[in-house]
Order: sequence, then C-alpha cells, then structure tokens
Amino acid sequence: MAQKILAKASGHAAVEPGQVVDTEVDLLYMHEMLAIALGPFREIGVDRVWDPDRIVVTLDHWVPPPTEEIAKMHQAIREFCREQGIDRFHDIGDHGIIHQLVAERGYAQPGDLVIGSDSHTNTVGAVGAFAAGIGATDTAAVMATGRIWLKVPETIRVDIEGALDRRTWAKDVILRTVSLTGDDGAQYKAVEFGGPTVEGFPMNERLTLSNMTTEMGAKAGMVAADEVTRDYLAHTGRPFEPIAGDEDAAYEKTYHVDVDGMGPQVALPESPSNVQPVEEVAGTKLHVAFLGSCTSARIEDLRAAAEIMRGGRLAPGMRMFVSPASQKIYREAMEEGLVGVFMDAGATFANSTCGPCFGGHLGVLAPNEVCISSSNRNYPGRMGSREARVYLASPMTVAASTLYGEITDPRDV
Repeated sequence: MAQKILAKASGHAAVEPGQVVDTEVDLLYMHEMLAIALGPFREIGVDRVWDPDRIVVTLDHWVPPPTEEIAKMHQAIREFCREQGIDRFHDIGDHGIIHQLVAERGYAQPGDLVIGSDSHTNTVGAVGAFAAGIGATDTAAVMATGRIWLKVPETIRVDIEGALDRRTWAKDVILRTVSLTGDDGAQYKAVEFGGPTVEGFPMNERLTLSNMTTEMGAKAGMVAADEVTRDYLAHTGRPFEPIAGDEDAAYEKTYHVDVDGMGPQVALPESPSNVQPVEEVAGTKLHVAFLGSCTSARIEDLRAAAEIMRGGRLAPGMRMFVSPASQKIYREAMEEGLVGVFMDAGATFANSTCGPCFGGHLGVLAPNEVCISSSNRNYPGRMGSREARVYLASPMTVAASTLYGEITDPRDV
C-alpha cells in the first residue's frame, strides 16, 4: 500500500523501499503546531499557502487556552487562517482532536498522501491513506509548496485473526501488537494491518490500531479500504478507488497475531510495549482515570464505558476525567445521555482536547499519583509529574477500574 500511494503521489509507475521521492501532498493538516511553523513559512518568502482548500486546521492541544501565551498562539492561528482563506479552520466550539476531526469529516480519502504536524497522524491511515507526521519546518515547506520529499519505507505486515473475548477491543489488540514489536520495532516502516479480525473491525477500532503504530516507531499505519471504509465515508459523496497491497507483496517482516479468546490487556509503566493481561495487574491501586485522546475517545468508546459505569459511583478517592475526541462526539454523547452517566458517577466531563494526554492542562498528574488511561503513551512525565505512573488500557478497562479504585478486569463487572 505504501509503495503504491507514494508512487501515485510522486508520478512514478512504481517505487522501491529506500528510494527518495518528491511527492505531491493531497492534504495537510495542523493544530497549534501551525503557530510554530509560521516563522519558517515567512522565511521561505512566499505570501500565500499553496492551496487553502487542501489544508485543515483546528485547535486541540490547549482548549480552552490556559494561559495568555497560548491565547496569543490561538489568536495568531485565527488571523493566519483568515488572511489565507483557509475555510477548513475549526475553531473552539466546532473543533476536535485533529486526527479524529480529519477522519470523521471525511477530509482524508483512501489513496491520499496525508501529511500532519503531529506524530499521531498515522491514525488517519485507517481509511486507506498514507498518513505521516512531520515537524514545524517541514510543515512550513508543505504549506508553501504542497510538496515533500519522503523516503519510501519498508512495510511490516500485521495479520490478526481470532475472536476476542468479551469486553476486549482494538485497544487491547494494538497493545498486544506493540508488545511484540517493541517501541521501535517498526522504526520508519509502514505498518499494514490485515486478517479476519481487522476486516471485522468497524472504523473506530481501525483508527485505534493505526493510531498506536506511532508507538511502534512507524512512519505510517494503514488498513486497506473496503466496504467498512466506504460506509464510513459515504457522507462525503466522494467516490474512491481503494488501494491494497498485492497478494504477493514483499514485506520486510510479517507478524501473525492470534487473538482468539484474548482478553483485555494493560501497558504498565513506563512503556506502551510493557504489556500484561489485565488479570496479571488487577488490584493495582489507582488515583486517576482518563478516558480521552485520539486513541480511544470516539462515541463507541464512550458508549462502552458508560454501559459499565451506569448506575455506579467512582470508588472513594478516585477521580475521572472524560474528554471526547471531538465536539461532534460530545454532542452525540449528550443526545444519548452518556454525559449524565459519567457525571452521575462522579466524573468530570470536559470539552474535546489533548490537554490531559500530554500533560498540558485539565488533569495533569501530581507526583506519585497512579493513573489508568485510554491514551497512547505512558512514558515518564507524559501526563504530568515524572514521578506519576500511568497504565494504558481500553475504555472498558478504564471504566471498570474507576468503580473499584484499582485496575479491574471489565469482564468481572
């Protein structure tokens, strides 16, 4: 898939791993990184972005702005989008975590080369695109030219098969997969998911899979487009021709992951690859739970967590922060009564933001606090104090654990 998409983007009949190609970008998306890219963009010496209709911008990391400095950053982004005619700027109120927003609005399509100013741009590869993150200087260059040099990556194939146990989802599958590859086992590789289990996953779970290929070190994570993709993107009205890897494609490595009967998994501090079955760490005392991030905070995740928590209360001394992946999901959660379920249980239901996930605001951890999170990273200092400890789990495991104040197997609740 990666080679086919990069060949199309660079105008070649075919490309090979290791080849450096000059590609035309189909979509560039940015969050607050745009403010950092403005300096390099102006140094390039152009007055206008290459194509405002192929740029998407939202505010997501600090929403609402917690300091005057961040408020000025948001102000600069608003002014730039206005002067450049970037109509797909999603300001506070109509925003979302950028990876979720780009997927749910159908901005990224199968076969597209998508470039984002964030490491978890891999998420959008779930719709069959090649989606990769870059830094501020490269972002400025793409803004100015619509092009980027890329090295064609080798591809790792991950075939997943088997029927999962109850209350076990894609988050558990990707944690298991990261434990097999290690934190850097896919360094600058494209990860291509397939197999019967993946084919049966709805789009929300495919997004979770692609999202955490970043924690494998991957340049991109992809799922071939199919009828699930077509249904998910039907609202856009844009036809597409799916791109899939050939049956005889040469992969650098193939992982066959048998998840038949597998239950929930948990990543222990201080690495997403330090994974154990939930029963091995059940009983670990907790202070905080976070249900949010671009990994696992879609409406399906909130529904599953609310099903477990309905009628219950947080354990004494337990705190919970819930942040949906977009304001669209927030509205759906309100209409379905899910917000009330979380609030009745004693949780804080916040707006859509990346804040707690990266230790920015709205839920930063204190020293020695222990958190269970549906997010993607648990490195030291990721969510606040370097002395805090973070366990990664599925929304259902997070929800079950809030009721008991300790890591709890959701199948037992």
